[in-house]
Amino acid sequence: MITTDFVPGSPCWLDLGAPDVPAAAAFYGAVLGWEYESMGEGPGEGEEMEGGMFRKDGKVVAGLGKLTEAGARSAWMIYYCVTDADATTRAVQNGGGRVRVPPRDLDEWGRMAQYSDPMGGEFAVWQPGTNKGVDLVDQPGSLSWTELYTSDAAAAKEFYGTILGWRFTDMPAPGGGGTYSLITPAGLPEERMHGGLMELRKEDLALTNGRPYWHPVFAVADCDAAVAKVTENGGSVQMGPEDAEGVGRLAVCVDPSNADFVVLTPSES
Repeated sequence: MITTDFVPGSPCWLDLGAPDVPAAAAFYGAVLGWEYESMGEGPGEGEEMEGGMFRKDGKVVAGLGKLTEAGARSAWMIYYCVTDADATTRAVQNGGGRVRVPPRDLDEWGRMAQYSDPMGGEFAVWQPGTNKGVDLVDQPGSLSWTELYTSDAAAAKEFYGTILGWRFTDMPAPGGGGTYSLITPAGLPEERMHGGLMELRKEDLALTNGRPYWHPVFAVADCDAAVAKVTENGGSVQMGPEDAEGVGRLAVCVDPSNADFVVLTPSES
């Protein structure tokens, strides 16, 4: 399970790059019960600044910013905790990955960098300063799991195992049809696993024209009710809602700007 006791290799932050910040804030507010807190006013009088924070019950759960990269699709970016972003960047380059955003300081909060893995999956790292990351996880309306759909599971495990120290445990994919690899940070027991990866054919990665991608899984109290909110507010559903044995009831959703995410009502343990 994801916890807020952050350790190297565990997810610690996520943010959404959206073409329309107010529209994205309204959508996720309706679907997940989030409150959006703008970072202030922009250059024009009364103009919304291009980003801010999402809160659930007063606790920070994610960030939101204006999509500025030319040709990029709207997507969630997941950040993993590291002790040295510069050393991680060198390891990414040595491992065949690409540096999309070189390491840089965000005031005293911490140091970040963004990458693509050798297959094209985009991810990021966060070296904490005064800010460790999100305040709430594994509760309704917050991050509960991270997931990679990749075109080459063996290569992905080799890359991320080297870069982030992850350990992998293979199991049959829920519902059959392949292998699902569970991810656990180095040195932690399997009950602290935080995500999974699965190999898909490139033609099954239609959302990104065949390129691997990460997406977040958000816990919700009622999966069907959350899906209804998705469609009522201009989003769509790629799969589900359906029950996954031992996991819970889930649905793969896409927001109005084509950013994908999963909503999950976990099974009662």
